[in-house]
Amino acid sequence: MPADPASNFPSRRPQVCILGSAEPGSPAYFLAAAAGALLAARGITVVSGCGSPATRVAAESALAAGGTVVSIIPSDDIKTENWPCTVLIPCGMGDARNLLMALAGDACIVIGGRAGTISEVCLAWLHHRPLLPLTGCGGWSDQLERNPPDERGNSPILPWGSVEELEAQLEVLGLVGSC
Repeated sequence: MPADPASNFPSRRPQVCILGSAEPGSPAYFLAAAAGALLAARGITVVSGCGSPATRVAAESALAAGGTVVSIIPSDDIKTENWPCTVLIPCGMGDARNLLMALAGDACIVIGGRAGTISEVCLAWLHHRPLLPLTGCGGWSDQLERNPPDERGNSPILPWGSVEELEAQLEVLGLVGSC
Protein backbone atom coordinates (compact mmCIF):
# COMPACT_ATOMS: atom_id res chain seq x y z
CA MET A 1 0.00 0.00 0.00
CA PRO A 2 1.49 3.42 -0.93
CA ALA A 3 2.34 5.89 1.82
CA ASP A 4 -0.13 8.67 2.52
CA PRO A 5 1.30 11.76 0.69
CA ALA A 6 0.08 14.02 3.50
CA SER A 7 2.34 12.20 5.95
CA ASN A 8 5.35 13.73 4.15
CA PHE A 9 4.45 17.22 5.34
CA PRO A 10 5.29 18.57 8.77
CA SER A 11 2.36 19.76 10.84
CA ARG A 12 1.54 23.43 10.47
CA ARG A 13 2.85 25.78 13.13
CA PRO A 14 0.25 27.83 15.00
CA GLN A 15 -0.46 31.28 13.56
CA VAL A 16 -1.66 34.31 15.50
CA CYS A 17 -2.80 37.59 13.94
CA ILE A 18 -1.88 40.89 15.53
CA LEU A 19 -4.67 43.44 15.09
CA GLY A 20 -4.93 46.98 16.39
CA SER A 21 -3.11 50.22 16.89
CA ALA A 22 -1.17 52.02 19.57
CA GLU A 23 1.11 55.02 19.53
CA PRO A 24 4.89 54.62 19.89
CA GLY A 25 5.99 54.95 23.49
CA SER A 26 2.61 53.97 24.93
CA PRO A 27 2.20 50.96 27.25
CA ALA A 28 0.19 49.18 24.51
CA TYR A 29 3.04 49.73 22.04
CA PHE A 30 5.56 48.12 24.39
CA LEU A 31 3.21 45.22 25.08
CA ALA A 32 2.75 44.74 21.31
CA ALA A 33 6.53 44.40 20.98
CA ALA A 34 6.63 41.94 23.87
CA ALA A 35 3.76 39.94 22.34
CA GLY A 36 5.63 39.62 19.03
CA ALA A 37 8.76 38.40 20.79
CA LEU A 38 6.74 35.92 22.88
CA LEU A 39 5.00 34.46 19.84
CA ALA A 40 8.33 34.00 18.05
CA ALA A 41 9.93 32.41 21.11
CA ARG A 42 7.04 29.94 21.29
CA GLY A 43 7.31 29.01 17.60
CA ILE A 44 4.08 30.74 16.60
CA THR A 45 3.93 32.44 13.19
CA VAL A 46 2.96 36.09 13.49
CA VAL A 47 0.48 37.41 10.93
CA SER A 48 0.50 41.20 10.75
CA GLY A 49 -0.50 43.91 8.34
CA CYS A 50 2.13 46.21 9.85
CA GLY A 51 -0.15 49.15 9.11
CA SER A 52 0.00 50.64 12.59
CA PRO A 53 2.94 51.26 14.89
CA ALA A 54 1.71 48.49 17.24
CA THR A 55 1.34 45.81 14.58
CA ARG A 56 4.63 46.83 12.99
CA VAL A 57 6.59 46.69 16.26
CA ALA A 58 5.08 43.26 17.01
CA ALA A 59 6.35 42.05 13.63
CA GLU A 60 9.77 43.64 14.12
CA SER A 61 10.10 42.06 17.58
CA ALA A 62 9.07 38.65 16.27
CA LEU A 63 11.69 38.85 13.51
CA ALA A 64 14.36 40.02 15.96
CA ALA A 65 13.55 36.96 18.11
CA GLY A 66 14.04 34.66 15.12
CA GLY A 67 10.36 34.16 14.33
CA THR A 68 8.36 33.96 11.13
CA VAL A 69 6.19 36.91 10.14
CA VAL A 70 3.59 36.88 7.37
CA SER A 71 2.45 40.36 6.39
CA ILE A 72 -0.79 40.83 4.46
CA ILE A 73 -0.79 44.37 3.07
CA PRO A 74 -3.68 46.25 1.41
CA SER A 75 -1.69 47.35 -1.65
CA ASP A 76 -0.74 45.27 -4.68
CA ASP A 77 2.97 46.20 -4.57
CA ILE A 78 5.16 43.10 -4.21
CA LYS A 79 8.20 45.37 -4.30
CA THR A 80 7.26 47.07 -1.04
CA GLU A 81 10.56 47.72 0.71
CA ASN A 82 11.55 47.95 4.35
CA TRP A 83 8.59 45.87 5.45
CA PRO A 84 9.15 43.71 8.55
CA CYS A 85 8.20 40.25 7.36
CA THR A 86 9.41 36.86 6.25
CA VAL A 87 6.57 36.52 3.72
CA LEU A 88 4.86 39.49 2.07
CA ILE A 89 1.36 39.04 0.66
CA PRO A 90 0.23 42.13 -1.26
CA CYS A 91 -3.48 41.44 -1.62
CA GLY A 92 -4.48 44.55 -3.62
CA MET A 93 -7.82 44.58 -1.80
CA GLY A 94 -7.55 47.70 0.33
CA ASP A 95 -9.67 47.42 3.47
CA ALA A 96 -11.18 44.14 2.22
CA ARG A 97 -7.86 42.72 3.41
CA ASN A 98 -9.39 42.76 6.88
CA LEU A 99 -11.15 39.47 6.14
CA LEU A 100 -7.82 37.82 5.27
CA MET A 101 -6.36 39.13 8.52
CA ALA A 102 -9.31 37.77 10.51
CA LEU A 103 -9.02 34.33 8.93
CA ALA A 104 -5.23 33.93 8.82
CA GLY A 105 -4.74 33.11 12.50
CA ASP A 106 -5.70 30.39 14.91
CA ALA A 107 -6.43 33.35 17.19
CA CYS A 108 -6.28 37.15 17.00
CA ILE A 109 -4.46 39.38 19.47
CA VAL A 110 -6.24 42.73 19.66
CA ILE A 111 -4.24 45.77 20.81
CA GLY A 112 -6.06 49.07 21.27
CA GLY A 113 -7.62 49.76 17.93
CA ARG A 114 -9.78 52.04 15.91
CA ALA A 115 -12.41 51.48 13.18
CA GLY A 116 -10.25 49.12 11.06
CA THR A 117 -9.53 47.01 14.12
CA ILE A 118 -13.17 46.61 15.08
CA SER A 119 -13.98 45.49 11.53
CA GLU A 120 -11.26 42.81 11.78
CA VAL A 121 -12.53 41.81 15.22
CA CYS A 122 -16.10 41.43 13.96
CA LEU A 123 -14.93 39.31 11.03
CA ALA A 124 -12.82 37.14 13.33
CA TRP A 125 -15.85 36.76 15.63
CA LEU A 126 -18.12 35.76 12.73
CA HIS A 127 -15.59 33.09 11.73
CA HIS A 128 -15.11 31.71 15.25
CA ARG A 129 -11.53 32.89 15.82
CA PRO A 130 -10.59 33.32 19.49
CA LEU A 131 -9.90 36.92 20.49
CA LEU A 132 -7.12 37.94 22.87
CA PRO A 133 -7.74 41.60 23.73
CA LEU A 134 -5.14 43.65 25.57
CA THR A 135 -6.86 45.37 28.51
CA GLY A 136 -5.91 48.41 30.53
CA CYS A 137 -4.40 50.36 27.63
CA GLY A 138 -7.40 51.89 25.84
CA GLY A 139 -9.00 51.37 22.45
CA TRP A 140 -11.46 48.72 21.32
CA SER A 141 -9.52 45.96 23.03
CA ASP A 142 -10.36 47.41 26.46
CA GLN A 143 -14.09 47.06 25.77
CA LEU A 144 -14.20 43.71 24.02
CA GLU A 145 -14.67 41.36 26.98
CA ARG A 146 -17.70 43.20 28.37
CA ASN A 147 -18.99 44.32 24.98
CA PRO A 148 -18.49 41.50 22.42
CA PRO A 149 -19.53 42.03 18.79
CA ASP A 150 -22.91 40.41 19.45
CA GLU A 151 -24.76 38.00 21.75
CA ARG A 152 -23.88 34.74 19.96
CA GLY A 153 -20.71 33.87 21.86
CA ASN A 154 -19.02 32.74 18.64
CA SER A 155 -15.55 32.45 20.11
CA PRO A 156 -13.70 32.85 23.36
CA ILE A 157 -12.60 36.29 24.44
CA LEU A 158 -9.51 35.87 26.60
CA PRO A 159 -8.18 39.19 27.92
CA TRP A 160 -4.59 39.85 28.93
CA GLY A 161 -2.73 42.74 30.49
CA SER A 162 0.83 41.39 30.65
CA VAL A 163 3.00 39.07 28.60
CA GLU A 164 2.63 36.41 31.29
CA GLU A 165 -1.16 36.64 31.03
CA LEU A 166 -0.94 36.45 27.22
CA GLU A 167 1.17 33.30 27.44
CA ALA A 168 -1.35 31.76 29.85
CA GLN A 169 -4.20 32.55 27.43
CA LEU A 170 -2.24 31.00 24.54
CA GLU A 171 -1.89 27.89 26.71
CA VAL A 172 -5.67 27.85 27.30
CA LEU A 173 -6.11 27.80 23.51
CA GLY A 174 -3.54 25.02 23.13
CA LEU A 175 -1.25 27.19 21.00
CA VAL A 176 1.71 26.76 23.37
CA GLY A 177 2.57 24.02 25.81
CA SER A 178 2.48 24.75 29.52
CA CYS A 179 5.79 25.64 31.11
